[in-house]
Amino acid sequence: MMQQVRRSPALMLGLAGLALFVVIGVVAPFVWGDRAETLTGQTHLTASGAHWFGTDALGRDIFARTMVATRLTLLMCVATTAVAAVGGIGFGAAIWVAGPRVRALGQRLIDVLISYPSVIFALALVAVLGPGVRTSIVAIGLATCPAFARLTTNLAASVAGRDFVSTARLLGVSPGRLLRRHVLPNIAEPLLVLLSVAFTISLKALSGLSFLGVGVQPPDYDWGSVLNKGLEGIYLNPWPALGPSLVILLAGLAGGLVGDGLAATVTPEARGRRGYRAKVEALTAAPRSGDALAVADRLSVLLPDGTRLVDDVSFTIAPGEVLGLVGESGSGKSLTAMALAQLLPEELTAQAAALRVGDLDLTGTPPAGRLATEIGIVYQDPSVSFNPTLKLGGQLTEVLRTHGRTSGRAAAQQAAAQLAAARVTLPEQRLKQYPHELSGGMRQRAMTASALLTSPKLLIADEPTTALDVTVQAEVLGLLREANERDGTSLLLISHDVGVISAVCDRVVVMYAGRIVETLPIERLRAGDADHPYTRALLAATTTLHSPVDEPLASIPGRPPAPANRPAGCAFAPRCPLARQQCHDTRPDLTTTTGASAAACHALDWDEEGVA
Repeated sequence: MMQQVRRSPALMLGLAGLALFVVIGVVAPFVWGDRAETLTGQTHLTASGAHWFGTDALGRDIFARTMVATRLTLLMCVATTAVAAVGGIGFGAAIWVAGPRVRALGQRLIDVLISYPSVIFALALVAVLGPGVRTSIVAIGLATCPAFARLTTNLAASVAGRDFVSTARLLGVSPGRLLRRHVLPNIAEPLLVLLSVAFTISLKALSGLSFLGVGVQPPDYDWGSVLNKGLEGIYLNPWPALGPSLVILLAGLAGGLVGDGLAATVTPEARGRRGYRAKVEALTAAPRSGDALAVADRLSVLLPDGTRLVDDVSFTIAPGEVLGLVGESGSGKSLTAMALAQLLPEELTAQAAALRVGDLDLTGTPPAGRLATEIGIVYQDPSVSFNPTLKLGGQLTEVLRTHGRTSGRAAAQQAAAQLAAARVTLPEQRLKQYPHELSGGMRQRAMTASALLTSPKLLIADEPTTALDVTVQAEVLGLLREANERDGTSLLLISHDVGVISAVCDRVVVMYAGRIVETLPIERLRAGDADHPYTRALLAATTTLHSPVDEPLASIPGRPPAPANRPAGCAFAPRCPLARQQCHDTRPDLTTTTGASAAACHALDWDEEGVA
């Protein structure tokens, strides 16, 4: 830490400045105390060698009084900043862990409070409670609380959408522990910056109250009180006003430098910058819950206004099966998977006739412990999947220690063994490292190991190879397939890449605009034998080893419709070369075509009638 501090000139300069003021605050009453209190006949003297800031109307030395006032001023600033930080962060954190309604009400309250200038609020409070040191501290502290509360709630909301928070929710981590362990450490940097700002604000505000005569009262005095007396003869002698003003400016600057420098050195990322199956028979599109491990029957995901982001999706996953969800971005693949894992954002709701994994009924509130151990998740971006403020060991072993009742040592041994199985080099050493100290491919292997650590029945892999190069993609896909074949783990693989789906899956579900348009065995997908025009378009837009190098890939014209503007008929009709008026007017049903395949397309009937 000290090595990093030495490399931050701003922090060192700020610490030196504050240290100087602290020393002055300690020794000043003993060195300059008598001169600061002694009344003389030498009134309104200008600055000189004997009196650096001159004298006031009672002949007291302004420099001595400024030095002696340092102690009370700094103590008041620290106390005020503590009141603001503890009260504001506590209030903002309480709002974040509360329900949506309480959170919305609390945020509106914060907006109202922050719209009033802090000094006006403090003046009103002082007028009610009376002037004095304690009143000034409470008044300015409470007036600054809303700034901390708003920043805390806004930052917590942004962190709440990160993958490691979703994983913690899946593990059943309590809101309080979620806040302490995952949220607050990741918003510490901006809060520290605000802490330095609050110190400067409290310094100016406290000095302002005393300058106006409603802050510190005689016989006590702070810098604002000294400045007030110095203004009496400013036109004849400016130094009694300039001296305290300069001290206030320098102290505020030192506090700001400390906050900025500390914010740049406390996060692990900053430290790192200076030193992260047996085959199963294919199932039809209609859910058959008898032997299925996972069942989703007429699953929909809705916005608060009723807009369906996912619309009546039904599928099953058999034990040991690898099911692929494929489609363009925005087709609803990830939302479908997150609804199955109970990890939808709070503003979204899921509805289903049946939704289960094993014997866990997910239409209600399943036990968090069982949900955490029976479903594993591999997220898309390994760089944001782990909490950057915690070492890998604590994150990988948390579910074993919390729900598996495993000791820390045994959990660490299991985690190291799983990392080794995932081909992570030096697994024991990796457990002691922060995520940013690993390469992207290594982080994704560690994420895969973390998801498999509890031997889940179902593994959800959400675009697990998107952020990786081709070589590492093949390794990660091999790890997923290996876990499936070795442990019989069912796998739900989400991807927009037909090539990835073809390489790993047993069966594929094609989604478009929040709906399933086709399901088919992987053999038909590899052979390019699809029924739905959209699936054929995806295949045509996918390169293969046999694709001519001088022939451009096909593209799909247009864009998918927004969920709120989904047409009454087939959502793909505006982009489909086979579309007729029937396609625009009537939504096609998902019907069985051949064997284990099903498609939702009116053109299938046309072909049977020989019309098309």
